[in-house]
Amino acid sequence: MKPNDRNAKLPPEERPFRVLIISGSQRRQYNCPGVDSKSRMLMLRMADLLPQDWEIDYEDLGNVYNRERIQSCNACVSTSMALCVWPCNCYRKNDGKEPDLMWNLDLYSRLDMADAWAIIGPINWYGPTSNLKLMFDRLVCMNGGNPDERLIDHKDAEKAMRLEHSPDWEALSVNHLEGRTAAFFCYGDLGGDEIDESGRPKVLQHKHYFNPQQEPFENERDAYAPLVWQCRYGGIEVPDHLWQYALFGKDKKYSESQAENMVQDEGVMQQFENWVKGFASFVTLKEKVKPGKYRAYGYNPPSHFFKELRLGWKYFRMMIGKPVKNSSPWYQEKFGLNQDATLHPKRGEGKKLRKS
Repeated sequence: MKPNDRNAKLPPEERPFRVLIISGSQRRQYNCPGVDSKSRMLMLRMADLLPQDWEIDYEDLGNVYNRERIQSCNACVSTSMALCVWPCNCYRKNDGKEPDLMWNLDLYSRLDMADAWAIIGPINWYGPTSNLKLMFDRLVCMNGGNPDERLIDHKDAEKAMRLEHSPDWEALSVNHLEGRTAAFFCYGDLGGDEIDESGRPKVLQHKHYFNPQQEPFENERDAYAPLVWQCRYGGIEVPDHLWQYALFGKDKKYSESQAENMVQDEGVMQQFENWVKGFASFVTLKEKVKPGKYRAYGYNPPSHFFKELRLGWKYFRMMIGKPVKNSSPWYQEKFGLNQDATLHPKRGEGKKLRKS
């Protein structure tokens, strides 16, 4: 059945199971490919195959013309774990200057409300799609992120560093989505019809540059290993039998490997349907997940207008080479490490070089 977000307020025993299916391909028919993806077809098929007394939520991360994108992670954790706020406060909903698909699709809340996630997508150049990688990069905040941005005045790096060393931090830094299940189904074509009998690309002129014996994976599912291990790192269970790879399109032209072709491949479709059955069985036996202490569902970020004014003043000081004393930018300026004092921070380094 369709998801009812109000049910997320109920105790687990009083609400239905809820799952979230993610189509991770970047292709949509409403952008330059003009064709929908195989993962979108599989997402919709899975929604039909799952128990219909479950709440079945799903989302397509494909690129739609002129729609916002998932903004990249700013790596706040590398400054201080306490600077990485749960849910991410580097961006916000309906922001005109930095529109973010994660917030505008309420993905933090929807991931929180679900007992289990099903991630479906292709392998692109030995890895997941950039959209899936962006989503999971932005989910670093689920792995121990700071649930109270007021403690760091929204984004004060020095306050975050102090908080990280305080006795209060241990109680704040928890895995916010721990206990859920994630399943992964990826597919690929091993280069389609581009590969010669030796395992090298046919058009490759410098054959010795490419050793097919040294390609990254014995099991192609390992292309999604970074996403799987991020989940496991944060207490999200990824059962081994629910992490699968399907080979489709080998020795075929890409134009012959569309969704309408995949659905006619009995082997791939049987594998997918068995994966869905395994997912449903595992989630049912595991039962519903108790929500965490700090929820993305129902979260309303506090106003930080004046805090951002203070941050603006701090950034201006860095622009003129006068960062806050004893801060990390101050030490980097002192030791000549960053060379980043500039009144034009948006200007690329290449342009700066050519103007100097």
